[in-house]
Amino acid sequence: MTTVRRITADEFPALRAVRIAALTDSPAAFGSTLDREVAFTDDMWRERAASSAAGDERLTLLAWDGSEVVGVIGAFRTAADDAVVELVSMWTRPAVRRSGVAVALVQGVVDWAGSLAGATRVELWVVRGNAPAQRLYERMGFAVTDRFQPHPNDPCAQEIRMVLPVA
Repeated sequence: MTTVRRITADEFPALRAVRIAALTDSPAAFGSTLDREVAFTDDMWRERAASSAAGDERLTLLAWDGSEVVGVIGAFRTAADDAVVELVSMWTRPAVRRSGVAVALVQGVVDWAGSLAGATRVELWVVRGNAPAQRLYERMGFAVTDRFQPHPNDPCAQEIRMVLPVA
């Protein structure tokens, strides 16, 4: 059985492992790179986990199957607009895709956003051509907007902006 919960500060090794797995499996889906994150020190991973473990500014959720992390998702309040929660870095291990893990991770971010004073919507960028991810977000109520941008690591690829209102 898979459990989705907020990361704790001491789970930085699990965060490092799942991020390395994500960047190895799906490098084109992320704004970061494997080379960049492999170079992070333990202190950097520790800070990353700690900053997402509590509070209303940043969130990291991990999906656990027993003692194995099988998925990850992040979110943060944007500096430019406190009403926006930005969903980032959603990934699941190939073995658990289409099993509900991704839905649970996204729903966790939506629920967190809905609990934040002043938050009115969750927004995300999805790589054009990543049809499984786009379909998942659409099934969960996200709508494609008319906003596009080049992918940060591949200017030939485009990202599509999607948005979901939250109460």
